[in-house]
Amino acid sequence: MTDTTTETREPRAERVTHSLVRDVELPGGRGTLALVTLDNGLDHTKPNTLGPQGLAELTAALRSQQERAAGGEIAAVGITGKPYFLAAGADLLGVSAVTSHDQALELGRSGHGAFELLHTMGVPTFAFVNGLALGGGLEVALNCQYRTVASDAAALGLPETGLGLVPGWGGAYLVPRLIGIEKAVDVILTRPMANKPFKPAEALEMGLVDAQFEAADFLERSLAWAAGVVAGEVTVERRELDPQPVWDAVVQGTRERLDAVINGSRPAPYRALDLLAGARDASREEAFVAEDEALADLVMTDEMRSSVYAFQLTSSGKKPKGAPDKSLAKPVTRVGIVGAGLMAAQIALLVSQRLGVPVVMRDLDTERVEKGLGYVRSTVEKLVGRGRMKPEVGDRIVASISGTTEISEFASCDVVVEAVTEVMGLKKKVFAELEEIVGEDTILATNTSALSITEMASDLRHPERVVGIHFFNPVAQMPLVEVVNAEHTSDEALATAFAITKKLRKTAVLVADRPGFVVNRLLVLVMGKVVEAVENGTSVEVADTALSPLGFPMPTFELFDLVGPAVGLHVLTSLREDLGDRFPQSPGLEKIVADGTRVVQDAPGRGLPKPVDPAIQSVFGEALPAGSEGRAGTPVLDADGVLDSVLTALTVEIGHMLEENVVADPSQIDLCMILGAGWGFHTGGITPYLDRTGYSEKVLGRRLLPDGVANVPGGSA
Repeated sequence: MTDTTTETREPRAERVTHSLVRDVELPGGRGTLALVTLDNGLDHTKPNTLGPQGLAELTAALRSQQERAAGGEIAAVGITGKPYFLAAGADLLGVSAVTSHDQALELGRSGHGAFELLHTMGVPTFAFVNGLALGGGLEVALNCQYRTVASDAAALGLPETGLGLVPGWGGAYLVPRLIGIEKAVDVILTRPMANKPFKPAEALEMGLVDAQFEAADFLERSLAWAAGVVAGEVTVERRELDPQPVWDAVVQGTRERLDAVINGSRPAPYRALDLLAGARDASREEAFVAEDEALADLVMTDEMRSSVYAFQLTSSGKKPKGAPDKSLAKPVTRVGIVGAGLMAAQIALLVSQRLGVPVVMRDLDTERVEKGLGYVRSTVEKLVGRGRMKPEVGDRIVASISGTTEISEFASCDVVVEAVTEVMGLKKKVFAELEEIVGEDTILATNTSALSITEMASDLRHPERVVGIHFFNPVAQMPLVEVVNAEHTSDEALATAFAITKKLRKTAVLVADRPGFVVNRLLVLVMGKVVEAVENGTSVEVADTALSPLGFPMPTFELFDLVGPAVGLHVLTSLREDLGDRFPQSPGLEKIVADGTRVVQDAPGRGLPKPVDPAIQSVFGEALPAGSEGRAGTPVLDADGVLDSVLTALTVEIGHMLEENVVADPSQIDLCMILGAGWGFHTGGITPYLDRTGYSEKVLGRRLLPDGVANVPGGSA
């Protein structure tokens, strides 16, 4: 029942979505269809959402049509939306304003009360999904008997479990009965947890809708199709319910997978699975009561409030805090990339794809240049082959990216991005060479992940043109870019960096030029503290899973494997040099890197975490009993102790970062950790989690966020 409203502001009066009714004559003299159009009267930047007043209007409109149907005045009822939107569900800010369990119960009941009329209308009901339909918007359609979708509808899905809720207006009951329990798990659990709604063609294949028509004449075609249904000329087959053994096996397998992946770290997916488990044999009334109860319970949890905070935060990230006036940004007609390695090639591909400008990569020898260009070609071929990129687009990208060994090729570039090895001397040399080649207005950017940009630019005649644009790997998938403001960076350079980031469809966060910026400073600290516990005697298996209550996308050593142990060690060492012994040393990690030791085993199944390889225990020394004296002279930590050590260290470090003005406020740390480190929506990022677990007050003597911003005011109910 949830949704996608994208504003971050104080609770406001409901933006009412009205239910506008007009009669439409069905083709072929098949009778009158009463067409209900959901429309909040605002432009396409303000999607339809359903609050108490909107639901009341919809209820009244549908009851009126039910009376007309009983009197034989109409042959069918249809429901559609304003341009680009059916509905985005409930207004999340309104949901967050609920202060009691009874209010939360009423929220679910009012939706069920309105939508039930679509099921008991007495004449066929149709949903004409003309645009985005998420959460309650899709549930409007599911409660109808028949559904069509426009080929250009932005997205369809039930994102609730990713936001700390469950589909609470019929979705948890209707979906498994409509498309089967296995597909329902994908719709209600798998896709939301990956934040991946369905495209129209996928929704049709899945069985969520019955027909798809082109956008140009969507309503006309839908009405003709509906006329065929009313006349009995079009029949839509519905599948039988899955047998009980199949249903039970899918539910049990899904429960085991949830235990392996999220380990009970948040309640919503489990409540949704419970609803799916009961959907086969429960009556419609029983199932809807269960949805109401689950929804009300979850609305009054900190996890749900944190999820809404995170959702609003990531949505508002399109308007970066502290960014200069966008009019200061310089035009970009050609981009240079220093380096042709994996990161450089990924950046080149994305810049060509999104900015549509020529890109030149330069490296020291032809072999490296050709390898970088080969990566671009092979990646484009894969995207085209999978249907994710049109062939003509792929041809343009390949043609627009060139390679060279000559630094003079950068002379005509408006922006040059340095993406070479993380060695300060090398980067300074690159910038010194560039300054002699490029024009006076050329922006020089660095993709450094931890080094001081101020120092990097210190020997230049014009250090003000240097700015950090820190991408995360893999570049195409990771949504965050840290835009780094060095000591002398000009507003023009910053504005250009933000403008580029926006065109690349990334979320930019302005960060100060401090070691590790935000993500690497905190993420490497997490990994360092886990390894520190192992150095002291904690077993690698215990340490690896100690952070599972946080619901990270992967265990610690799998993260090390993804980042690359050598990269992790390099950043850890660099941060220790800059920030002191808050960042631990690790002889064991140094040996792993030196020997090229594998740190994780293969995943036991698709989508499951990769466990740490127990063989690496010997690298660190024998595991010691928890509580005994460790090799560092401190007690050996158990899993709870490792988690406590990590959270305490994070709290201390965030305190330092705020004192150093690394970001504008704590919310920007959360935004970075959610988008750059996979910190779960259910935590709200890092600072809400530290607030509600008491670490902020215990370590810093204060909350990081005001009470009620990302939690139930006064504590969980």
